[in-house]
Amino acid sequence: MHTGDVFDPNCPTRLVLDRIGDKWSVLVLLALIDGPMRFTVLRGRMGGVTPKVLTQTLRAMEQDGLLTREVFAEVPPRVEYELTALGRSLHEPVSVVARWAEENVNEILLCREKSA
Repeated sequence: MHTGDVFDPNCPTRLVLDRIGDKWSVLVLLALIDGPMRFTVLRGRMGGVTPKVLTQTLRAMEQDGLLTREVFAEVPPRVEYELTALGRSLHEPVSVVARWAEENVNEILLCREKSA
């Protein structure tokens, strides 16, 4: 059992920050909050993510216990991804950051233009 210290460079908490700080992981969390979703639907919802990157993101999130992958014995096989309780617990903090980004994007872009 670890007591987290994000300022300790050897603390595994930094691995967690890497996961939840990744834009694709954040978008997966936001997209799956309403329930399970198939890969192609999820990819379409997110926009701009390659199949390879989405697959890598989903595998990493599954390994971290944030989502589950369920394969249905059908032809062709159907695969759905769903947030776990741990993944759903991230919805509120992630949605707050996403909302902040949406509300402040214009100001950020103006600042970037000024400094360019």
